[in-house]
Amino acid sequence: MKLLYKLNLITCFFLLLNHTNVFAQGCVAIRSTGGVCTMDEHPDSSIKHGAWLFNSNSRYYKSFRHFVGKQEQFQRTELQNNVINKVFTQDFGFTRIFNDRWSVAIDIPFADNSRSQVSKGGTRFSTHSFGLGDIRVTGYYWLLNPAKVHDGNIQVGLGAKFATGAYNLQDYFLQADGTKALGPLDQSIQLGDGGTGVSAEVNAYYNLSHKFGFYGNFFYLANPRDVNGTPRSATPASPTTIAATGDIQSVPDQMLIRVGASLAVNHFDFSAGFRDDCLPVRDLFGQSDGFRRPGYILSVEPGVTYRVKNIAIYAFVPIAIIRDRTQSVPDIRTTEITGVYTHGDAAFADYVVNIGLTIKF
Repeated sequence: MKLLYKLNLITCFFLLLNHTNVFAQGCVAIRSTGGVCTMDEHPDSSIKHGAWLFNSNSRYYKSFRHFVGKQEQFQRTELQNNVINKVFTQDFGFTRIFNDRWSVAIDIPFADNSRSQVSKGGTRFSTHSFGLGDIRVTGYYWLLNPAKVHDGNIQVGLGAKFATGAYNLQDYFLQADGTKALGPLDQSIQLGDGGTGVSAEVNAYYNLSHKFGFYGNFFYLANPRDVNGTPRSATPASPTTIAATGDIQSVPDQMLIRVGASLAVNHFDFSAGFRDDCLPVRDLFGQSDGFRRPGYILSVEPGVTYRVKNIAIYAFVPIAIIRDRTQSVPDIRTTEITGVYTHGDAAFADYVVNIGLTIKF
């Protein structure tokens, strides 16, 4: 069964937080919160004195398709007034495996983001952000004894996400008269969310043979902080927007679910699965005030990993099949205040490219 320990080395524990973001295909996304390849080795009863894992993951996506609910707003692309986000995130992860059951991981993300939009005067311009994102530290434990159970196992993780990424960055926005005004960046390209959060994970695998197996991941990030104090935009908010709390950026929860299968062929591992990236309308703890773009993305996720000795090189490309920008709390409140149905939009990507390298020491 040794080959099976390697079969899901990447696929079972490849978690895109897309920030980090966990939810990482457009304006719905906030940022990377770490957690890419958080645990890259099956439990191995031969590990008695521990080991180290280093992971470097690069992620890129371009969001440009606007949705209200599940309905794509084709006119935005046709009129060329759509918002275009280009996000590149570089995650560096370090995992300390203490023994065959316990480990701890830290993920340090850096992001280079740009947002292209059209001014009220009809001229396209861009705003940018670059720097450190929100760092996450997580402890993991395998529930079943790997010395006795070889076909499958379940790992649980509990972590903390720290507000190390800037959440109030500013840039210059082009005005209708051609002048520029300093204002807060859009929530989707801020480097952090301003909240200290708690993350919970469940990772599992089950092998049917020495070459074929299934994997599953669940990740939830709870952000108890309500709003971070950063204005949604430099434009003065209307009394209705203020009453609905849509004038200040929210600190939302994030969730990810993945299921799939892996096949080992010589030095290659091929995987295919489904994933659900979700930014909830309401948080698990605390209030859900402030501006956010809630929604979810259902994707198919093909992947391939090539490994030689203690090195693994991989590529995963989630491809969106369903995109849904759900109604936010400020949307619901505005509808109640005005009597007119309100439902904001969000821009989504068609796919996300993830490539990376994992080394075991």
